[in-house]
Amino acid sequence: MPEDRTTGGRPGNLPPETRSFVGRRPELARLDAVLGPAGDRERLVTLVGPGGVGKTRLALRAARRAAHRYPDGVWFVELSPLRARGLVGFAVMEALRLADQSTRPVTEVLAEWLRDKDVLIVLDSCEHLLPDCVDLARALLPAAPGLRLLTTSREHLGHPSELRVEVAPLPVREDAGPTRQARASPAAEDREGAVPVREEAGTPVGEDAGDRGGPGDALDLFAQRAVEAWPGFVLDGDSTGTVAAICRRLDGIPLAIELAAARLPELSLGALDERLGERLPSPLDLLASGPGEGPLRHRTLRTAIGWSHELCAPLERLLWARLSVFTGGFDLAAAEDVCAGGPLPAGRIAALLERLVEQSIVLCHRTADDRFQLLDSVREFGVDWLRALGEERVLRMRHLDRYRSLARSGCAEWNTGRQVLWCERTVTEHANLRTAMDYALSGHDGPGALSTAADIGFLWRHCGYLRDAQHCLDQVLTADPEPGPDFVRALWVRGAVALLQGDLDSAERWAAVCTAASVEQGDPVAVVAAAYLTGGHLLLRGRLAEALVVFREAELLPVRDDWLGSAQLQVRLGLSFVHLLSGDLVRSREVADEVREESARRGECWVGAFADCFVAQADLDEGDLPAAVRNARTAIVGHSLLNSTLGVALTLDVLASAVVATGDGHRAARLLAVGQRVWERVGSVHMQSPDLMSARRAREHLVRREIGDEAYTEAYAEGLAMSYERGIDYAVGGVPDRRRPGP
Repeated sequence: MPEDRTTGGRPGNLPPETRSFVGRRPELARLDAVLGPAGDRERLVTLVGPGGVGKTRLALRAARRAAHRYPDGVWFVELSPLRARGLVGFAVMEALRLADQSTRPVTEVLAEWLRDKDVLIVLDSCEHLLPDCVDLARALLPAAPGLRLLTTSREHLGHPSELRVEVAPLPVREDAGPTRQARASPAAEDREGAVPVREEAGTPVGEDAGDRGGPGDALDLFAQRAVEAWPGFVLDGDSTGTVAAICRRLDGIPLAIELAAARLPELSLGALDERLGERLPSPLDLLASGPGEGPLRHRTLRTAIGWSHELCAPLERLLWARLSVFTGGFDLAAAEDVCAGGPLPAGRIAALLERLVEQSIVLCHRTADDRFQLLDSVREFGVDWLRALGEERVLRMRHLDRYRSLARSGCAEWNTGRQVLWCERTVTEHANLRTAMDYALSGHDGPGALSTAADIGFLWRHCGYLRDAQHCLDQVLTADPEPGPDFVRALWVRGAVALLQGDLDSAERWAAVCTAASVEQGDPVAVVAAAYLTGGHLLLRGRLAEALVVFREAELLPVRDDWLGSAQLQVRLGLSFVHLLSGDLVRSREVADEVREESARRGECWVGAFADCFVAQADLDEGDLPAAVRNARTAIVGHSLLNSTLGVALTLDVLASAVVATGDGHRAARLLAVGQRVWERVGSVHMQSPDLMSARRAREHLVRREIGDEAYTEAYAEGLAMSYERGIDYAVGGVPDRRRPGP
């Protein structure tokens, strides 16, 4: 579980604030009350307001202020990238870093994990998924008494216990006076390339005007954003009236005001007011626009966005529209790949993208300096414009091609020194991969959906997204696909997913189908890969003698660089594990060392970390305790690099046994507790393996006997209180990062 620096090192994932926060003192005061100890009855709070009014910023500020109230974390879940029904629970699991590897319903997994936690979850942008959000609240709130839900939406959820907090536009005031000045900081101006910081008379630089006694109104927001865009701007007696008129035209909607302020480098204040007056109809015009046009403020925002759109140069408008196909963010390379074409050459995109950032149409990503994103309202406008241009299908296919190619390359290079980098890209691009996969599954990709699902599914299986992999593969495999390499790859990944989920009946079924398809294909390496599925389900059922035969009979062939090469190593890993569980430590170590050597030669980590774990267990059984501790810690570091929660859980059990054998029973008890928390995130306790569950019980009994029940209970509770990342740090100590850079 990540620790969020913005909440004082407590568990959580709140993104950092990248711009100043203006006003909202009454709303924050109310949220402080309902999210604090005095508001225990209000467990579902919805911030309701039009698009662009600042609901997300307000929710994040309120959550950050309330973080001390929730020892198990404050968690932010972005729902805007989701387009299909049924994915809200998945998004919550991903935010919480619950790497559940079972086949249980998502709400059941979440309810079980949350039942003894004090947690605040922020669900952002619920309006397009209201039924799913309501269903989630109905399932989780009764099961988890310490859970609070803070949601943002353009309309209320409709849950019976929901407390609605209306988020209105910022008030427009004209009494700022000539002494209220917003100007560029001289120090900021003197630094080459620095972003100007606002100073207000009587208000320290960077402080929230609403928190420090400033008015915190629409004029204050305009002034702050104007200084960011044009350091020479001053809000004084001469400009206040015009700024107030602009803010009134924009109904005090923050996003519209920010878009307008961003135009000051190219328009004078008077010209800005004049252009807005020409573009924006009066409120009476808007109210008379007829049914189906939406509320007045929604129309005002959309009109303001349309005005910003008109002020863009033609190629800037075209890029804006084309960028709308991305979800969850994008980088420059992706923008050039997907958006170039026709009148928009790839070489112009970097400069055009910079212009859109300057105009606040494109934003720098909250958590990555080299990535960009569009706000929901701006993205929606771009989608409509793309559709009006008749380019939507073409751009969505380009987007699909981009991420299909990315997944194909990741599978081709998985068994190499670029493995960690591919895992990082898979995690970073998860939303875009999901969007591409959904588009392929919607019938737009034809037979290509099988290959896409096989490649993306393979990456998801090895990077901790088992449920996503299962979802896409089940859809393509029920469509009676054509035989061939793509079919074999999809079958293997689906069976491998089932193994990690502990769904052994499904694993056995997929193993049989994959074996038959591999034999029919005639690729001997594919036949070896299928042995991993057959031997794997036998191993986990405790049928070790049968599993040993399967793994032994798998032909030793030169190891490939692609996904099949990883499967080959996983077969050898299975053989080492069978020997280990059978008590043949010499043979287990021999095979594991072969795997570690091949892993190190290639620079891959996924299989190598499991081999480190098996060697650590052999060290422990042979009484070499320092080696057991060292290899277990190395394995945990390797598993952590690749989001292998299962690997971390397995290895923590081994490390706890080694530590208690060294005489440190209290540390071992804490490690068992950390491991238990990780197993809870895995979801499938010890993969339903009787051997693994028996070994776990034996470890707990040994530690209790070593230090006594009372000391064990106390130390175990200390381990349970650790966050995921703190627990990993506690386990590995000062073990160096074993990441191998790609070529």
